[in-house]
Amino acid sequence: MRASPNASAEPPGATQAHGHTGPSPSPTATASAAERAPGKQRDPFFDNAKYLAIVLVAIGHSWEPLRSSSRSVTALYTLVYAVHMPAFIVISGYFSRSFRATPPQIRRLLGGVVVPYVVFETAYTLYTRWTDHQPDRAISLLDPLYLTWFLAALFVWRLTTPIWKHVRQPLPLALVIAMLATLSPSIGNDLDLQRVLQFLPYFVLGLCLKPEHFQLVRRPEVRQLAVPVFGCALVVAYWSVPRFDYAWLFHNGSAEQLGVPAWEGPLMTLALFACSTLLVACFLAWVPRRRTWFTALGAGTLYGYLLHGFVAQGAKSWGWYDTSWMRGPLGEITVTVVAAVVVTALCTPPIRRLFRFAMEPELRWAFRRDADELARTPYDS
Repeated sequence: MRASPNASAEPPGATQAHGHTGPSPSPTATASAAERAPGKQRDPFFDNAKYLAIVLVAIGHSWEPLRSSSRSVTALYTLVYAVHMPAFIVISGYFSRSFRATPPQIRRLLGGVVVPYVVFETAYTLYTRWTDHQPDRAISLLDPLYLTWFLAALFVWRLTTPIWKHVRQPLPLALVIAMLATLSPSIGNDLDLQRVLQFLPYFVLGLCLKPEHFQLVRRPEVRQLAVPVFGCALVVAYWSVPRFDYAWLFHNGSAEQLGVPAWEGPLMTLALFACSTLLVACFLAWVPRRRTWFTALGAGTLYGYLLHGFVAQGAKSWGWYDTSWMRGPLGEITVTVVAAVVVTALCTPPIRRLFRFAMEPELRWAFRRDADELARTPYDS
């Protein structure tokens, strides 16, 4: 794969699933029909969840160069990676429940996922040519680089949504596919297919969820139980640092590629899915349900996801981590705060307006206007 395991950036993220009361098609779509239609309001819970998840993504990337010098940082890194991308993908699946591949939905999929993928795959390739001094690095739209894998995966998952909605046991089937993927080192790099298949169960889980499931995790008793669960998870993560290869959490390689017997791949897939699902539920239990100062930033998580990678990659290439104080507690705290501030700034309205041409293009010029189709109730994005 073009992206190294240490640069297994996620995000959603960096998703941009719009948190309104009705289902939505794309975590990467922007100004949604729900925002424009009278009588519909965004649910602040989902915007809050997306913002907090993208902050975890940025912090996780900021910790990558510090892992070798701190067991505590590595433990926190392991815990964060077990939560943030599964959370984004579950939310993405939840807001994809209404996807039926209608013409308007396909147009939004192309504008909100495919165009950003092409733009940022090209931009990241050119950027790494400069920062990594690799002038011969080729631009390949089939081999996702760094953060762009998530957009490629989301495109594939979204197109397969009608299938998952019609099979009898979608989640067990998705888990079987993910387990089988770990047995095959021959899966190619095209669209980062290993990640597409191994993260698939989280997307399908989101498709299977209903509003009442999110109401369940928001109950006070669940929030209270989340505290000891996360505490235990952190202790286990610290204990596992010398015993567990956190590359499993990137879901981008087979068991053979990770240097273990093939039979461990399916077992690890089930174990990680169970652990990550539990931690995602605990994470969602802590997400505020009311509007907060950062609720509006939840609509800009795609921007924070795709843009913060330039800062994260540049910081490593330009030697910002090379000073000795950066390897101590003060440096680790500073890096964490700076990462949170930077990604927050990148989710703000001014940045969204500046980069909207690349992330939320209208593309009206590229499609025929079908009066009958436009008159139908749109699938919220």
